[in-house]
Amino acid sequence: MATKIGFLMLLVLSGSCQGFYIPGVAPNDFKKDDLVDVKGVKLTSVKTQLPMEYYRVPFCEPEGGAEFKPENLGEVLRGDRIVTTAYQIRTLVDKTCTLLCGNKPAKKLTQKESRILVDLIKNDYYVNLLVDNLPAATKFMMLDSNTEQYEHGYKLGFEKDGKYYLNNHLAIVLKYHTVEEGGNTYRVVGFEVKPESRAIKDYELKDEQCARKTDLVKGNPEPMMIEAKEDQEVLFTYEVSWHESPMKWASRWDLYLTMSDVQIHWFSIVNSVVVVFFLS
Repeated sequence: MATKIGFLMLLVLSGSCQGFYIPGVAPNDFKKDDLVDVKGVKLTSVKTQLPMEYYRVPFCEPEGGAEFKPENLGEVLRGDRIVTTAYQIRTLVDKTCTLLCGNKPAKKLTQKESRILVDLIKNDYYVNLLVDNLPAATKFMMLDSNTEQYEHGYKLGFEKDGKYYLNNHLAIVLKYHTVEEGGNTYRVVGFEVKPESRAIKDYELKDEQCARKTDLVKGNPEPMMIEAKEDQEVLFTYEVSWHESPMKWASRWDLYLTMSDVQIHWFSIVNSVVVVFFLS
């Protein structure tokens, strides 16, 4: 019995860090143009310690609706709700600014949805995504040591001068390793994201594509402010770039294991301990 409890606790605690997941047993191989799934995990906050489902934010859903896709037993035990997203990514295919909602117009938020967004941003929530079972990571500079560091997921938004802004544009950087030199089989070894806030009026739209207006290319676009009001419009957009890396698949987790900002979510731990207790 003690052995079973110990094993279950190991699975539980593996998810107590923000956005952290145990590596898969076997690598997935991709060919050029193969579809690469981007999955939503959850929203996490060190401030509240209370995780939220990915679609608590009114992101656009994929055609046919979102589906739940648990990756492993540990996620099931922790109650994580892995879901499909509307991101359309293909192996080694770069994408310029693209509408997450396809060719639909800007998403119109209800007052309730706007209020939820403001509350989530106010409480420093992060969005966690997965590609090939690899969590998204955001790069930043440590001011005291002037060195690069990473944190799990990306910030949903930020506060400035008492106003709240949504990070509605995501630059996705995927790093890949060629399995055999000169071959045509690839493995994902890195998943970085760069969030940005862009106001609707700073976009030029055509079909499913988007771009910053020409006169704003050299400067920073105006951010997307969120207010708790009815019928506020927002665009969710993204871009994708692929970069070859010498890193091998077996080493792709080194980045996450050396992160210095790993935070423990005590709410998740207590909840999971209760699950383990009843399972035992």
